[in-house]
Amino acid sequence: MKNILTAPFVVEMMKTTANMYRLGWDERNGGNISYMLDPAEVGEYLDTEKVIREIPIGFDAPSLVGKIFIVTGTGKYFKNVEDDPERNLGIIRIAEDGRTAELLWGYSDGGRFTSELPAHLMSHIARLSVDPENRVVMHSHPTHTLAMNYVHELDEKKLTHTLWEMCTECIVVFPDGVGVLPWMLCGTNSIGEATAEKMKEFRLVVWGMHGIYGAGRNMDEAFGLIETVEKAAEIYMLTAHLPRINTIKDEEMVELAEFFGVKYRKDFLNL
Repeated sequence: MKNILTAPFVVEMMKTTANMYRLGWDERNGGNISYMLDPAEVGEYLDTEKVIREIPIGFDAPSLVGKIFIVTGTGKYFKNVEDDPERNLGIIRIAEDGRTAELLWGYSDGGRFTSELPAHLMSHIARLSVDPENRVVMHSHPTHTLAMNYVHELDEKKLTHTLWEMCTECIVVFPDGVGVLPWMLCGTNSIGEATAEKMKEFRLVVWGMHGIYGAGRNMDEAFGLIETVEKAAEIYMLTAHLPRINTIKDEEMVELAEFFGVKYRKDFLNL
């Protein structure tokens, strides 16, 4: 067996969590990531027949039976993942009953996966129904995105349109727009179900006055989506109190989207 600490998926989680903490997106134990892995690749590093313990996941996920995920731990700080990945991360497999996670590695202090795992797994199910290549769900608290929640209408069309106006790249990076949920109690199946419903339509979902969810085919895509929204939100927060002299016009957004060949939400434009 190869050393699990050298596995690309472990190294990627270590680097990504460190970067997100450095950016101020994941203070204390805020934020979580789940990453669906290739069982054959995992088998190069772990004996997948050896289950350390079983942990209930809190809902029924039959479509994910046998799927393997590396997931950040509950109560764990992103800043500590690089120093002690085995304590702060875990690799789980969804058991045959669809309601239990089999721990294959990690959570070495007796811990467990993030309390948001139901929301993550529900989002994986939703995204896989749209894009079978989806592998990553990422939740964080980007500062300017969160600040924008307090001064901008939490309306999907209006929020998306404002973000698209902030950077030329925005309509190209997230042409499907941004879904929005009102404030809801976190760590519950209810917010997980609401997020998953939005994930059928969007790869990005804002949790009002809380943070954002991003989904993608790989870590770069999920991270890049959130990163682009955060940059646009920062520009908005830096300029919202000032007279606007220039803006990206809707006709120019159409020109951008069509030049780069992306399928964009025409109903989110004011044409």
